[in-house]
Amino acid sequence: NDLNIFSSKFFTYQELKEIIKAKKEKKKKIIMTNGCFDIIHAGHIDYLKKAKQLGDLLIIALNTDSSIKKIKGDKRPINNLKDRIEVLSALEYVDYIVSFDEETPLKIIKLIKPDVLVKGSDYNIEDIAGSEFIIKNGGRVELIDFTKNLSTSKLISKLKNI
Repeated sequence: NDLNIFSSKFFTYQELKEIIKAKKEKKKKIIMTNGCFDIIHAGHIDYLKKAKQLGDLLIIALNTDSSIKKIKGDKRPINNLKDRIEVLSALEYVDYIVSFDEETPLKIIKLIKPDVLVKGSDYNIEDIAGSEFIIKNGGRVELIDFTKNLSTSKLISKLKNI
């Protein structure tokens, strides 16, 4: 995969499955979150810091460019997948990154079986992809409050008004 040259934290599904299997054998607690992480801001940093505090290793399932277009429209993402991986890889809280092209990260969640699945508190647990699977398999779902008034959409809107 040509994205590997950009980051030592980016892995394919299969590579990550093997890594996580080995980490779980060493009793490491796996946390997973997902999202676009398009324009990284202080809210993202706070969210990832809080997520990392819930266990040992934090995995980000990152939407591909085409999946973001489906969710957010043709003008997004602002930063392409390689650039988003590069930025996220530089963050100390992030241990592994995997990308997904599907509408939800359910396939990766089932593959990795994280101990803790994390999303923002703007979600209801029952609406989070994979929450039922995680709970049924002995894991838990945690909601993290966002930093007020910080979002990529708000930043883009602000920039348009300059």
